[in-house]
Parts: sequence; structure tokens; C-alpha cells
Amino acid sequence: MSTDVNTPAGAPLHAPRRSPSPALMAQLQAHFGARCSTGASVLLQHGSDESAYLPVPPDAVVYVQNTEEAAFVVRACAAERVPLIAFGVGSSIEGHLLAVEGGVCIDFSQMNQVLAIRTEDLNVTVQAGVTRNQLNAALAGTGFFFSVDPGADATVGGMVATAASGTNTVRYGTMRDNLVNLTVVTAEGEIVRTATQARKSSAGYNLTQLFCGSEGTLGLITEATVRVHPHPEVVAAAVVHFPTVRDAVDCVIEAIQLGVPLARAEMLDALTIRAVNAHSRTALGEHPTLFLEFGGSQAQIDEQAAIVRELAAGHGGGEFQWATLQEERSRLWTPRHHAYFASLQLRPGCRSMTTDACVPLSALAACIGETQEDIGAHGLLAPVFGHVGDGNFHCLVLFDPQKPDEVAAAEAFSHRLVQRALRHGGTSTGEHGVGLHKMPYLVEEHGVHTVALMRAVKRAFDPHNIFNPGKVVSFDTD
Repeated sequence: MSTDVNTPAGAPLHAPRRSPSPALMAQLQAHFGARCSTGASVLLQHGSDESAYLPVPPDAVVYVQNTEEAAFVVRACAAERVPLIAFGVGSSIEGHLLAVEGGVCIDFSQMNQVLAIRTEDLNVTVQAGVTRNQLNAALAGTGFFFSVDPGADATVGGMVATAASGTNTVRYGTMRDNLVNLTVVTAEGEIVRTATQARKSSAGYNLTQLFCGSEGTLGLITEATVRVHPHPEVVAAAVVHFPTVRDAVDCVIEAIQLGVPLARAEMLDALTIRAVNAHSRTALGEHPTLFLEFGGSQAQIDEQAAIVRELAAGHGGGEFQWATLQEERSRLWTPRHHAYFASLQLRPGCRSMTTDACVPLSALAACIGETQEDIGAHGLLAPVFGHVGDGNFHCLVLFDPQKPDEVAAAEAFSHRLVQRALRHGGTSTGEHGVGLHKMPYLVEEHGVHTVALMRAVKRAFDPHNIFNPGKVVSFDTD
């Protein structure tokens, strides 16, 4: 009988749990000692994420400290075809971490070493459990930084697995653009490296990019070499209000079309600003707001700012608040960084169905406008904010999980958002990933034959479906 993932967002069905045998558990405990845990609180922590799904814990958690230990766990579990779920910090929001078929969770938090910093080659090599903030702390004083900023202090391994992006994407690109090579443990427990240190290669298939965005379904990512960037000579931040969301979005789009190299371009709608004011005790005007950042020489920033000021004025934008000192920039950007958790406090005790969509820039203003009309028409409490410089925006639909009508309304909104994004030539998810929640839309987005190719890749890399089963693509044929 199939098991039921107990979730307020639909309860998808999956295959029976494939729990480790007593012999396998004894093998893992003998090898890892206290680093192999079956404690209830540990299992609950590792079967939970930031999604609307209720927890689905694994059967055991193993804390690995190097690639060889990860390979040992894979070989042991592969012998019994027991599922393996990789865990970084648990910040995913599409059900990626839920142990829907049971199994062993591999926690990478103790694999947190920065292995090599090569500023002369503009890259660094880290273990998968190194977080974004840890990496940038290690780079302090070098003149370089790691650019991918999804908001949460996620691990590098987790960001590779979900092809993360975030606030810096408009200038520096996503994780895909900042990845050099990976060390991966395969389903047979073999350790492979996907590429060399060279900045480009025509030698064979691009396995690095295949694992990036695979959400832990093809192998265990244990190390990554990622690109770093020099700090700009000068950085300036700006905040400006607009009459409508469309005005704010159109301002950014026109700036990009004119070639203004914005470092960041974030939009918060009026409801999100209201949430931030309540959460952070700020007094921002409750209007659609752009948070912008510029980088370069002082002359370049002056030129960029003049162009954006003119564009903003043409769309009814208010006075710019400017900051160049680090402390002042942090103060201006704090509302954007607090937007997610501030929005959750608009309705204490409720849950959030957090979803995202990404569309071509030319369709962004229309898509967000239609989304806000949808929110109003259905009486939803749903802040909207996002990375408008790359066409990606987020919606947090707040609902009471004890009220079936609210659960259904949140799920229906999420469905309409996906349909709207696809209608505009976009994607069901710009950066959150597929996980459990977006699986039903892959065929509609990519087509039957393309998804069949994805499934064939999954079968080739993981024939016994031990890596994060039940996520991204179904293993059985449709």
C-alpha cells in the first residue's frame, strides 16, 4: 500500500517506506558511533523544511565528515536499496527533504571546510556543508566574494542541488553560472569528479551542469569548486517607492534593456512593506518599493544612477534614499532580507505556501499584475516580492492548516500561478526547485518526450532509485 505524505497541500502518494534493516543500522552505528542517530528530535529536524508540507522523518541520520564516509554510507544503503536524502541546513521550500519512502538522511553540516582559495584563478573549492556566509567569511580580506545569495544561509551543496540564485543574479548569474566542477558519490558508491579546474572545456558531456539542479536525485554532491568575484571599487544602494507594482517593475526592465549593469534589483509590494514595518519596527512608506544596488567606479555609479533616476521619475517614482557606506547599505537592505520571515508574521500561527515563478522580462509586469488581481479576487493574504531583474518573483500565501477551505484556496492559487507563468512563456519555478510540489507541471512545461529523457537520465544514474526518491520525476513510466 502507498503511504500518505501528510501535508496541508494535497497529500501526494508514494511507494512504501524502504527502511534500513537491523543489520544495516548496526553497520552504520558501528562505523559512525554517535554520528549515526535515530533520536526522535533529530529525525524530526531532518524530515522538515520550510515548505507547507508537514514533516516526514527518515529512519536514521548520519553525519559525514568527508567524501569517503559519504561513499561508505551509499555503498551500505545501496546493498539494501535503502533511500538516501542529502541534508544541508533544511531551508528548501518545495518538500525536497521529506523522506517519503523512508531511508537514511546524510547530514553534511560537519563537512564544512574551505579546502582551497585560488584568487588567481577566481575560484574556491569547498566541502558541501560550507554555508554561503562561512565561505564569504573565509574570503574576507582577499578582495573577492561568492555572489550567489538565495536569502537563507544555505550550504553550497544545497545551492548546487537546487541551482540556486537570488538577489545578485541580475549581475553575477545563478549557481549554474558560478560552478566549475563537483565531486559526487554515485549510486554504486564510486567517487567521481565532473571536470577540471579549467574555465572551459569541450571534453565530453557536461556532468557538472547535469548534477546542478538535480535536487539530490542523481548522486551525493560532496565538494564543489565555485567562482568568486572581485569586490567593486564602490558599491551604492538605493531605495525608491512607486505608485504601483507595474511602475516599479517597468522601471527595472527599462534599465536592463538600456544596458544598466544593476548589481541587485528587488521589488517588495505594499503588503510586504507593511509586514516588514511591523516585524522590524521600521517606518517605510507602504508602497511598492525597489531595492537597488550599483557597483563599479564612482563615475560608473554616477552614470548608472542618473539613468535610473530618470527612468524612475518617468514611472512616478519618489525620492531616492542613497547609501554607500557598508553600515548604511545594510540598513537600507534590511527590509528586503527580512521580507520572508516578516511576511510569515502577518498571520501568526498560520503556515505559508511559498511559491515562485519566472517569466521573460517582457512579460514580468503583466504576470505580476495578473497575480495581484488574482490575490485580490480570491481574498488571499499573499505578499509578493522578488528578483525582478531576472523575471523571478515569489508569493507567500498564508493559510490556516486547520481550515480545509483555506488549504484548498492556497493550493488553487499556486496552480493558477504556474499556469499563468507557463502561459507567459515562463517556468513553474525560477529557483525554488521541483521537489514534490512542482512535479505535476514538468510535462506541461517541457513536454512528454523531454520528461522521458529526464527519467531516462535518472534511471541511468540511479537504477534502484535510492537518491531522494519521489522528487523531480516519477520513477515509474507514465
